[in-house]
Formats: sequence, C-alpha cells, structure tokens
Amino acid sequence: MSLRLALLAGLAATPALADVNIYTTRQPELIQPVIDAFTEETGIAVNLAFVQDGLVERLEAEGARSPADLVMTVDIANLKQIVDAGVLQPVESDILHDAVPAELRSPDDLWFALTTRARIVYASKERVADGEVTTYEDLASDTWEGRICTRSGTHDYNLALLAAVIEHHGEDYARDWAAGVKDNLARSPQGNDRAQVRAIWAGECDISLGNTYYMGLMVNDPEQQEWADSVRIVFPEFEEGGTHVNVSGIGMTAAAPNKEEAQQLMEFLVSPEAQEIYADVNNEYPVLDGAPLSDLVASWGEFTADTVDLASLADYRGAALRIMEEVGFDS
Repeated sequence: MSLRLALLAGLAATPALADVNIYTTRQPELIQPVIDAFTEETGIAVNLAFVQDGLVERLEAEGARSPADLVMTVDIANLKQIVDAGVLQPVESDILHDAVPAELRSPDDLWFALTTRARIVYASKERVADGEVTTYEDLASDTWEGRICTRSGTHDYNLALLAAVIEHHGEDYARDWAAGVKDNLARSPQGNDRAQVRAIWAGECDISLGNTYYMGLMVNDPEQQEWADSVRIVFPEFEEGGTHVNVSGIGMTAAAPNKEEAQQLMEFLVSPEAQEIYADVNNEYPVLDGAPLSDLVASWGEFTADTVDLASLADYRGAALRIMEEVGFDS
C-alpha cells in the first residue's frame, strides 16, 4: 500500500470527535468559560442547553432518545431527584475518584461534585460582635430572639442544613432546633439570600442564613454593594463537626450518545485548570484539594467543612421538610 493510501485509510478509521451535549440548570454564562477552555484543549465542541424547570421530566420523556450526555445542577436534593429518576449511569474513573472526596460524590458513581458552597451566617458589622456566632446549634438559643432573617424554611438550601442537623443530632433535636430558630426570627421567612442581607443593612435583623457565593454577587453589583459592606461572613460549625456545605454537581445520562467525550469533559472539570476557572466564575470553592481560590473567596476566611456524606443528607430531605411543616416555620 502506498504511503498516501495508508494515510487515507488511517483517517477513515479515526472517528470524528463528537459534540458533548449538556442539560444544565445553571445559567450558561456561569459555565461557558470552563467549557471554552475544554474545547480549546481538546477540540471537542460542547452544547449547553439551559433547562430552568422540569429537567427530570424532560429526561424521562426523551428516554433512550435523549441527546443529553451530561446534566449539571446545584444542591444535593436536585442531584438525588435525578438519581432517583433512574436517568443517570455510573462513571468509573480513577481521575474523578482521586479528585473528588468520597463525601462529595455518589457512592455508586452516579454524580460528582464540581464545586462547594458553605451555608453560613451573614452578621451585621455594627450589631454583632466577633465571636458571637459560633455554632449552628446556638442559632436556636434565646441570644438571637428577634434577630434572625432567612428565606423559606422549605427552600432546598435550608432543608439541606436541617438535614445536616438531623444527621448530627437526630430528628427530635432537629425539630426543637427548627422551632427555636423560628422563634428567633425577626420577620416571616421571605425573599432570597440577598434579601436577608438587605434586611440586615436596613436594621430589620442582625444575622441571616445564606450561601457564601451571594457575597460575590452582591459586591459586584453597584446597587447591592452597600448591603454587602454592612455584613461579614461567619462560618458556624456543628458542635461535633464542621461548616455545612452543599455542591454543584455533574452526572452522565443513561442515554448518553457520546460517552467517551462526556467522560473526558467530566475529568477535565476536576483538573486544576478547570477547577480554578469554574470556582472563580461562580464565587465557589473547588473540590480539588490544592486548587487555588479566587482572591475574593479567599478574603472571606478559612473554614473546616463538615465531612458528613452528602448522599446521606439527601436521604433526610423528606424528614427535614416534614419538620419544617410541623413547626410551621414559614407561618
């Protein structure tokens, strides 16, 4: 065979790189920078489809014909819902196992965390002394009567925190804790996490529950920067644990038409380069040990993350919701 024919035969035997299709509940602009880095490195094109609502229902309806290779979402409750629907497949990868701690991935390899965010306390710089907030347990004490603001108790973020209380102390304690926090509210639960910081700025309350990345959103918004300047981030811990964290995560669909390329993208997303980009854009924390924090996130201080298994917290979501409804947290 001539050299020219051999080259042509080799080209014919090499399959073209396939696109990777992602369904994401995160705004595409929060993902695009790291996707662009992947495409530049590998030549593999990635299609992002923003699915704000009904992600599970869409995957179930599409079934084996779904074009989606990967799903990306936030919060352990959302990941569990996708797992329970049976629309994911396990991914066996030493790269993913080495990069993502065991408590931040599914025990059956159905999902892997990409970043974490802490559920912290925003505290008034004027009315809350340093060291006054130390534990989640203390939020139910009389110290905070009439001083706490929060969003709905049935929101996924607060249900995940209450699930962590159940994990550490059991359901009876968690019920008393939720009732105690309710008694300490300065107003009925309302708005999002940033609305609570605005309430602190306005003097309606002294502390609030929130996710860390909202500080990044506020300081970069001229209309909200004053709210951010009125508070500081405090990292409470459980009495026998650390600071509660939640995740953004990724999983491969059961129908994935481009499995090899999809796994390649998953493994890229936990590389040092991608972890730095993705965490920076989202004002979150990398899951890869040693990946650098953005200057802004680093300025919030250090904390010790709770090491409870997030998959087990997802199992407590139903109990957490029942407790919030029993104590009438939002009423």
